Amino acid sequence: MPRDVIIPLDFSSAKEVYGFLGLFPEGEKPYVKIGMELFYSEGPEIVREIKRRGHRIFLDLKLHDIPNTVKKAAAALSRLGADIVNVHAAGAGEMMRAALASLTRPDGTRPMVIAVTQLTSTSAAQLQDELLISTGMEETVLHYAKNAKAAGLDGVVCSPLEAAGVKAACGPEFLTVTPGIRFADSAADDQTRVMTPEKAREAGSDYIVVGRPIIAAADPLGAYRRCVREFLGA
Repeated sequence: MPRDVIIPLDFSSAKEVYGFLGLFPEGEKPYVKIGMELFYSEGPEIVREIKRRGHRIFLDLKLHDIPNTVKKAAAALSRLGADIVNVHAAGAGEMMRAALASLTRPDGTRPMVIAVTQLTSTSAAQLQDELLISTGMEETVLHYAKNAKAAGLDGVVCSPLEAAGVKAACGPEFLTVTPGIRFADSAADDQTRVMTPEKAREAGSDYIVVGRPIIAAADPLGAYRRCVREFLGA
């Protein structure tokens, strides 16, 4: 199973994005994540341009609506060339299947499609008190992961704390993409369920999403390379 570090391009403009990507040598093209802020401010062309520059892209828009709306949105996104696209598992099986079908292109190719289980900023107290989900965090995440697998998806977004459980429940080929990664000497920021790159690898994460420890570092390139070393064990 391939492993990689994904950098979220949490910038508000294309100028900032290209400035950041310019820190990397020509032969070093990190896997990147385009989320709502950048996509909503720059539109679909930012995905096409970063793809033209040779980067693999996780398009993190967390589709979550009625199945027909998600079906139409996914059809539009399928043309952008992203490598991973995600939906919310809370949208349930019919919605996830609609996304998968529409993300499949006429030639039969498609991006990997994964489902968000619970955000890594969500605490166990919030799960129960605000979302009124009485089961524990791990049980909830595993149930959502099983639903995603049953819908034909390739994997889930989950905390690294739940990655091993997802692998045990859904099989070793079922992908785990895990935000909430921090170096041992980094602040947790607004994440409540976090782990170091090395521990995430040991827990079974296939892809880790590492934002502020890289982007906000005094030396982003050095921080990225450190993360790769720690996660890949190289």
